[in-house]
Amino acid sequence: MAAELPLRLAMWSGPRNISTAMMRAFENRADTAVVDEPLYGAWLDETGESHPMAEEIIEAMEADWRTVWRQLAGPVPGGEAIWYQKHMTHHLLPAMLDREWLDGFTHAFLIRDPRAVVASYLNKRDTVSDEAIGVPQQWALYRFVTEELGQDPPIIDSGEFLSDPEGHLRALCAHLGIAFDPAMLNWPAGPRDTDGIWAPHWYDAVRASTGFGPPPSEPPALSGEAADVAACCRASYLRLFEKRLWPD
Repeated sequence: MAAELPLRLAMWSGPRNISTAMMRAFENRADTAVVDEPLYGAWLDETGESHPMAEEIIEAMEADWRTVWRQLAGPVPGGEAIWYQKHMTHHLLPAMLDREWLDGFTHAFLIRDPRAVVASYLNKRDTVSDEAIGVPQQWALYRFVTEELGQDPPIIDSGEFLSDPEGHLRALCAHLGIAFDPAMLNWPAGPRDTDGIWAPHWYDAVRASTGFGPPPSEPPALSGEAADVAACCRASYLRLFEKRLWPD
């Protein structure tokens, strides 16, 4: 079934996933506009979290999250048929878990084994928590989208996705009611104007890429706090993993 256009696709991921590469894939379509973590500035302003470049991000972005949501529900940039909205689940403030803000968007989820997320996150930050990698928020949002909005959101596990990007993208496009575009599989290397200003800190690998990377190796062994956080997130991750999208 064809999608009702414009399609406002809210893709919800935790950090250290393939979320930016997935944004690249959609941006390489001829019919799609993208936006990179539009709630980041508002989340930083609201929470006061200490993140790299926090002051610059708040200064550069809209700091009122209600205004951000109204913009995301408004005209699509360039009048494109699809608006791919890359979101981090930890940017989802409790007040946003409401039909007023979440209805009218088509929601999708990008998940990753929390052991791999924690290990990658600690390459960039000194500490980690379950809230920081967004797994509890992702499970809560999934329940809201299914139970309150009545949607059947696709869930993509990034580890499985990287074993068959084309198959998973075809399945995702079919689920969304849009045509698969082979241009989603490769893109030019380098920065994009659509990248958030935080890109120099986080996007070194994706800026060097021209497509999706190889399948991941086995998750690393963790200890101490890192192992505790991964274990705390595992049950929610597995609940989502059980509902993941499979290629045809």
